[in-house]
Amino acid sequence: MPDAKTIRCLVVDDEPLAREIITRYIKDVPTLQLTGECSNALEAFAVLQKQTVDLVFLDIRMPQLNGNDFLKTLKNPPKIIFITAHHEYALEGYELDVVDYLMKPVPFDRFLKAVNKAYPTGVTPISTEATRSLNNEAFVYFRVDRKMVKVMLHNVLYIESMKDYIKIFTDHTTLITKQSISSVEEMLPENEFTRVHRSYIVSLRKIRSFTAELLEVSNTTIPIGRLYRNGVLKKLE
Repeated sequence: MPDAKTIRCLVVDDEPLAREIITRYIKDVPTLQLTGECSNALEAFAVLQKQTVDLVFLDIRMPQLNGNDFLKTLKNPPKIIFITAHHEYALEGYELDVVDYLMKPVPFDRFLKAVNKAYPTGVTPISTEATRSLNNEAFVYFRVDRKMVKVMLHNVLYIESMKDYIKIFTDHTTLITKQSISSVEEMLPENEFTRVHRSYIVSLRKIRSFTAELLEVSNTTIPIGRLYRNGVLKKLE
């Protein structure tokens, strides 16, 4: 079994510049490890025969064998994130149960969202028992002031939306990053966090008290939105 905090990645794309961008992104994230890069599906097949790969960034439109057809040949494929410049391939990609679908040129925040969608607790997939023991070590990265900041999930109190930005309130500090609250919601484990309002996500373990309209986290009172109320109360009760 690989290091639980290392996600081994393979980049497959026939465009050198596209490979360069994704490999640079991988190297910028400490939990990701680049195991190789390939210019076509046949090279990728050879790599997968020799190495263990957790996550593949796979271009769809390639010569000889496109990404969709290549994926169909794999008996036990790793997690796949498709990367392409062509919208028309999206539907078939989702039918193949890929993690995400990125459009070129891929911005770093969208790349990071896809990785966190693949591994929302910041670790590679392991047994359920081991996952429970690692709950206090789970984390995600947020881009703050041109650098990636590691945030331990057990320290997060709540997250507040401010249009195109979000504030992440933790036990120790407050971080601001340009990201939508919906994309953050996708990154967080559902058993640890819940959306309580269109502008708020809260940590379930940090809730001190609640009513049908309000809940208290630390010393802050947060409203429960009407559209979210039933789901929130069901989780809390």
